[in-house]
Amino acid sequence: MGWPSAAAYGLPVDRMVLPGGFHALVCGDPAARPLVFLHGFPDHPPNALPFLVELARTHRVIAPWLRGYAPSPLDGPFHLDTLASDLVGWLEVLGGAVDVVGHDWGAAITYAVCATAPARVRRAVTMALPHPLTFLRSLRTGSQLRRSWYIALFQLPNAERMVRARDLGMIDHLWRTWSPGFTLDEARRAELHECLAKSLPGPLGYYRAMLRPLTGFRGRMRKLAGRIPVPILQLHGAADGCVLPPDTSDARRFDERVLEIVPDAGHFLHLEQPAATAARVAAWLA
Repeated sequence: MGWPSAAAYGLPVDRMVLPGGFHALVCGDPAARPLVFLHGFPDHPPNALPFLVELARTHRVIAPWLRGYAPSPLDGPFHLDTLASDLVGWLEVLGGAVDVVGHDWGAAITYAVCATAPARVRRAVTMALPHPLTFLRSLRTGSQLRRSWYIALFQLPNAERMVRARDLGMIDHLWRTWSPGFTLDEARRAELHECLAKSLPGPLGYYRAMLRPLTGFRGRMRKLAGRIPVPILQLHGAADGCVLPPDTSDARRFDERVLEIVPDAGHFLHLEQPAATAARVAAWLA
């Protein structure tokens, strides 16, 4: 793969294969407390390396390519239950209570595991997404519904063709809209495009599985309805063009939750401000 050399970050960056054939980047002292970082859409672990190596100053960081993202398995199902089960399998291998940091869909998976298998997680950080039930409720508002147009588009049979058009032009548009003023350098953009080109339609399957099958939707959501006992820090960019910050009702879903709105940051706040965001995460996990 074409990510920058370890020397560029001052820490060695390795690869490992997790249970189920999932590939992951690994950095940090093998004897340190493990931390699992889960990326979101449309992203993959190499983009987060400046952020991950900051976290690796205190943790052994494992950053897998999620289900549906090459080189990890591309097959579904992509329901949140399945994605959470993937994470639980990795946490069992790592042993003990592990710290988890998730962005976007990685945040949704983090919430799900904290709700259904809280003994596996010591502390957690979610970025750019409120609790999934809070997010679904926010879709009733015009502001969030307008921001979420892509979810409806991804339900269409020809969605993959539209996403692939113009050298993944829609993907570039989402990045520009979601993190205004931030641009991936050309090398990272090209590597991300390569990953997504090999992965599609997998990443779209996450959005299709949100409502399908519709008959099981209420049951899937009911699993997330209880209060989350794991201490959680929520980080949200003030200029996020994708998801609105959590409202005050979100707090009732947690036993211990702290929300920080990060100024001058958009949806990909950990890429825009890697050192500052990692410092916030490290302080919470300490």
